Amino acid sequence: MEQIHTTNSLIGATKVDGTAVYNTQGDRLGDIHDVMIDKQSGRVAYAIMSFGGFLGLGEKYHPLPWNTLKYDTAQGGYVVGLTKEQLEGGPAYDEGDEPAWGDRDYEKKVHDYYGMPPYWMM
Repeated sequence: MEQIHTTNSLIGATKVDGTAVYNTQGDRLGDIHDVMIDKQSGRVAYAIMSFGGFLGLGEKYHPLPWNTLKYDTAQGGYVVGLTKEQLEGGPAYDEGDEPAWGDRDYEKKVHDYYGMPPYWMM
């Protein structure tokens, strides 16, 4: 079994997968399904959050700019300043229908929707 190391400020990507995502009111919105890392800079660009559906069926995957999430040690999960309705109206895709990562027009739309500057411009 592979051991995953964490420190106070770093975490292995496999430990992020499955971590709960809450809104600022403490309501659980979903879970982190994956993270997308920029190959050139090495920075985490997106957290892919899964929610919706029932028992894993019909879930949608929502790319959230990484800087929309803040880790809350008290909740043991990430917090976003978004409502369920905002997430439902945001960019999403179905399993097996992944967007064209690297398409700056698509990625800019994701960042614009959440009111965040694109990670490649920070």
